[in-house]
Amino acid sequence: MRLRARHYQTHDTIDIDCRDGVIAAIVPAGTGPVECSAGWVAPALFDLQINGCDGKAFASEDLTIADVAHVVSVCRRHGIGGLCPTLITSSFEALRHGFATLGAACTRDPALDRAMPCFHLEGPFISPDDGPRGAHPLEHVRRPDLDEFHKLQEAAGGRIRLLTLAPERPGAISFIEALVNEGVVVAIGHTAATPAQIRDAVRAGARLSTHLGNGSHALLPRHENYLWEQLACDDLMASIITDGHHLPAALLKCLMRVKRPERLIVTCDASSLAGLPPGRYTQVGKELEVLKGGKVVVPGTIFLGGSGLFTDTCLRVLLELGEVGLSDAIDMAGARPRELLGLPALELKEGMPADLILFEHGPGQVFELKETLVGGVPLRTAAG
Repeated sequence: MRLRARHYQTHDTIDIDCRDGVIAAIVPAGTGPVECSAGWVAPALFDLQINGCDGKAFASEDLTIADVAHVVSVCRRHGIGGLCPTLITSSFEALRHGFATLGAACTRDPALDRAMPCFHLEGPFISPDDGPRGAHPLEHVRRPDLDEFHKLQEAAGGRIRLLTLAPERPGAISFIEALVNEGVVVAIGHTAATPAQIRDAVRAGARLSTHLGNGSHALLPRHENYLWEQLACDDLMASIITDGHHLPAALLKCLMRVKRPERLIVTCDASSLAGLPPGRYTQVGKELEVLKGGKVVVPGTIFLGGSGLFTDTCLRVLLELGEVGLSDAIDMAGARPRELLGLPALELKEGMPADLILFEHGPGQVFELKETLVGGVPLRTAAG
């Protein structure tokens, strides 16, 4: 397989030869025919927070391996070559089943194992308050429990590498320290913490703010609050949902100017309703509505009920703001989350896995995904 496009970092037009699943050669573009071409090429995206899609949730007692494969397949059509399947606040039984099913899927299918190198537990050790809790079900919110985490980690085959919690919960600081010692990346999210409690969590080893600016109270003290504290902390990276619905443009600009691309991660935070047509659905016992354009709300209100779009849309919205260039935007949706999680880099270099995206970008066309390649094989080819 040979493809031709402009390198997303150097802007040089190159030919890439893919062979046996890896990049075999990169040379200046020739004039001969190629199997694939587009305006630009970059490594495939990586999203550290995918909860499901098409009505399938990872945090479900009914999750099957076929469901897992379906979600991965849909994500790849949106340029997401790798992801952290994310399980939100649920009963212990649902979490254990979800992680066990994901682990079994990775064990049975090397392609799924490669696509999901680690898992994310978002909750249940979060704030019970309305606002910070977000769409997480109150009846399953609970205090940090190291024994429970170890049982879930065992079910997952040791693949839980990211955990989001509220550091103000009783026992949270010692819990953070224990997880960090076990190699788990701890994130702050769905929290009502005081600034001092945020600082305690960072000293204990927390390294990320999960979807900063969302999962918070509608009203906050104007100076001393958990958003300013996390924004000001250089030791915290932050994930942001740039889908055009979760954060207004002015706030996104502030986040990008303060944190800068090297400390920011783009996530779509796709819920189980992502990809579904407009309509009303029941999720975690609540009625939610998918609006035209993919926005998910509590019916009849302005309140968000989750995320209904994917990472390619988030990249388009981010680039439309004009605060970051193409290279930084792509890396925020790929290289940065891999770096945070200690995963191997994915670069446009010989010998690297040929997991790539081809896309258009330019005046009048900010970002449009054209093709995803996994192991050098375009999805359209794999589909016949």
